[in-house]
Amino acid sequence: MSSLFFTFILLLLTPLLVSSIQDPELVVQDVHRSINASLTRRNLGYLSCGTGNPIDDCWRCDSNWENNRQRLADCAIGFGKNAIGGKNGRIYVVTDSGDDDPVNPKPGTLRHAVIQDEPLWIIFKRDMVIQLKQELVMNSYKTIDGRGTSVHISGGPCITIHQANNIIIHGINIHDCKQSGNGNIRDSPHHSGWWDVSDGDGISIFGGKNIWVDHCSLSNCHDGLIDAIHGSTAITISNNYFTHHDKVMLLGHSDSYTQDQGMQVTVAFNHFGEGLVQRMPRCRHGYFHVVNNDYTHWEMYAIGGSAAPTINSQGNRFLAPNEKYRKEVTKHEDAPESQWKSWNWRSEGDLMLNGAYFRQTGAGASSSTYARASSLSARPSSLVGTMTTNAGPISCKKGSRC
Repeated sequence: MSSLFFTFILLLLTPLLVSSIQDPELVVQDVHRSINASLTRRNLGYLSCGTGNPIDDCWRCDSNWENNRQRLADCAIGFGKNAIGGKNGRIYVVTDSGDDDPVNPKPGTLRHAVIQDEPLWIIFKRDMVIQLKQELVMNSYKTIDGRGTSVHISGGPCITIHQANNIIIHGINIHDCKQSGNGNIRDSPHHSGWWDVSDGDGISIFGGKNIWVDHCSLSNCHDGLIDAIHGSTAITISNNYFTHHDKVMLLGHSDSYTQDQGMQVTVAFNHFGEGLVQRMPRCRHGYFHVVNNDYTHWEMYAIGGSAAPTINSQGNRFLAPNEKYRKEVTKHEDAPESQWKSWNWRSEGDLMLNGAYFRQTGAGASSSTYARASSLSARPSSLVGTMTTNAGPISCKKGSRC
């Protein structure tokens, strides 16, 4: 980027810096808004794909993305970086938005696609709203790829990853998910079984491994938006847009379920937006890297946990609510201070706005304890606005960069 461009930005921002000198928090916000607006107005060619977001910069520069869809599988980072989904499998085109029979799904439906034994890269023929009759139980080695269409899973039960691995879910809208169950559901071509009542999560990961959820929007479900429990691990949750929900993300089944002690989850480049209350995420036992996310709303807290999880918060932007008793980012739960003060929670390079603060505990920021909770190199928090601008599904058109 040329020195002339930086001079342009400095001149643009000087009035803001002078006029707002008595309120440094507003200065920071105004600087970010002005820089982002300036870059957008200039519409520099390399910025259309060179965002600094390492996942997006891996694939979004390709105008031939439609014919190179499976390149996406090479772009995962974090603890879920080995999730290959349906890479090297055939393309399965969903042509039917129906879900009439969860035991004998019709070919061309999403349910028929996700239960197959072979690796599949699942795409959609047109825009769809899919209202499921029972939770969508996925088989291993599948990619659900909503690019180029507007796909909503809503109004019924939603997605379940149960003892499955190597799954990518990209570019779909998941909202208004309901409880279901007490019925038979097919989970492979050769097996169906009875399922009890579900929790009503947007995405439920139970004993899953090598899972990547990227560029989805999630809101307003009965229980969690994304929950990972019962020994799930090697998960990346990235570039998603979360809104209008209470208990956003649970990572770890219960304080007594020690099999989650090896859980490793990366939460990166997401936008936690309006109408959120808590659990962004709520962690138990394992190792959690929360990196370069934009937190613009919480009502209780942003990041919490119990049962001594290791939480490594790096390069995030936290904008606290205006209420003075809601400024704390963190919540140490279900234990007295004499216990939680030894839990390893650190904040490194986070940007705290409007009085936000992170209660650090445990071994200290430089401790090697955080090695197992480190999964990628954090970018500066000043870049979070740019890197998360396109959180949620991206509008992709054939023959053009996304």
